[in-house]
Amino acid sequence: MGDQGSSWLPDAMSSVARDVDALFNFVLIVSTILFAAVIVSTIYFVIRYRRRSDQYVPERIKESKWLEAAWIILPTILTMIIFTWGFRVFITLSTPPPDSYQITVRAKQWFWEFEYSEGATSTSDLYVPVGKPIKLLMSSGDVIHSFFVPEFRIKHDVIPNRYTSVWFEATEVGEYRIYCTEYCGQQHSMMLGMVRVVTQEEFDDWLDEQSQDLPPVELGERLFTQYNCQVCHATDGSRLIGPPLNGLFGITREFDDGMTAVADDNYLRESIVNPGAKVVAGYPNAMVATYGSLSTKQIDALVAYLKSLE
Repeated sequence: MGDQGSSWLPDAMSSVARDVDALFNFVLIVSTILFAAVIVSTIYFVIRYRRRSDQYVPERIKESKWLEAAWIILPTILTMIIFTWGFRVFITLSTPPPDSYQITVRAKQWFWEFEYSEGATSTSDLYVPVGKPIKLLMSSGDVIHSFFVPEFRIKHDVIPNRYTSVWFEATEVGEYRIYCTEYCGQQHSMMLGMVRVVTQEEFDDWLDEQSQDLPPVELGERLFTQYNCQVCHATDGSRLIGPPLNGLFGITREFDDGMTAVADDNYLRESIVNPGAKVVAGYPNAMVATYGSLSTKQIDALVAYLKSLE
């Protein structure tokens, strides 16, 4: 851990992280003290009031109204302190500043897609400027996911057919891992991303560079990496969850229903848009149909890239 972290929590790298940490540490310290008090008291009573002989009869003890009042009132006060403190932190985490920069987040099996106000998009890597509030407007295209960045102390479910939102303001330039913390299928553990916090000038330059005016093969290679296609499909002939893609174009494929087809342009396009239409024999129908939202240009670029693999 760095100077801003602890043995319990990673470094605090957002404007709200220290408030969350302060509440966490308060609850941890109070709970530890109460736990120790209960254990010590239990040991003391076991020793002090143990039955010393079969003839031993303990004295009748009269209850103390002050003691009973104390263990009702004091825990109530402590509970209200934690509730009030926690509610204030919750309101802070739930209310983005009015000048927040909004980024749309789309969760799909098994990657994160980000769309910026200027129209640029990125997959898996979320680029944000340091010191600026960022509001994430999130939705899911299939099942429930959960967006979690430990250093920012933000975690929120991403749900199909509705929007959820969360915000943060990164305080230092750096790279911070994104996790999906809601089990979402076979490749759940591979649904990772990265928040890349850069200066405002670097962020503006990055937005300017996001034009997709690239040759089709280069654009397709970029999209192949952005959408984590390499998690399921190898390009070196090795076997993963899905069939390898190198040397694919022009060969005859055999499918699990016994039919065959030549891997031409139409086959490649159909396998991207509707992967369950023709499932290669010996492989599971594991690819979800989440790539139909790609533009025609992007699909054409992926087809061109697949044709180029040898």
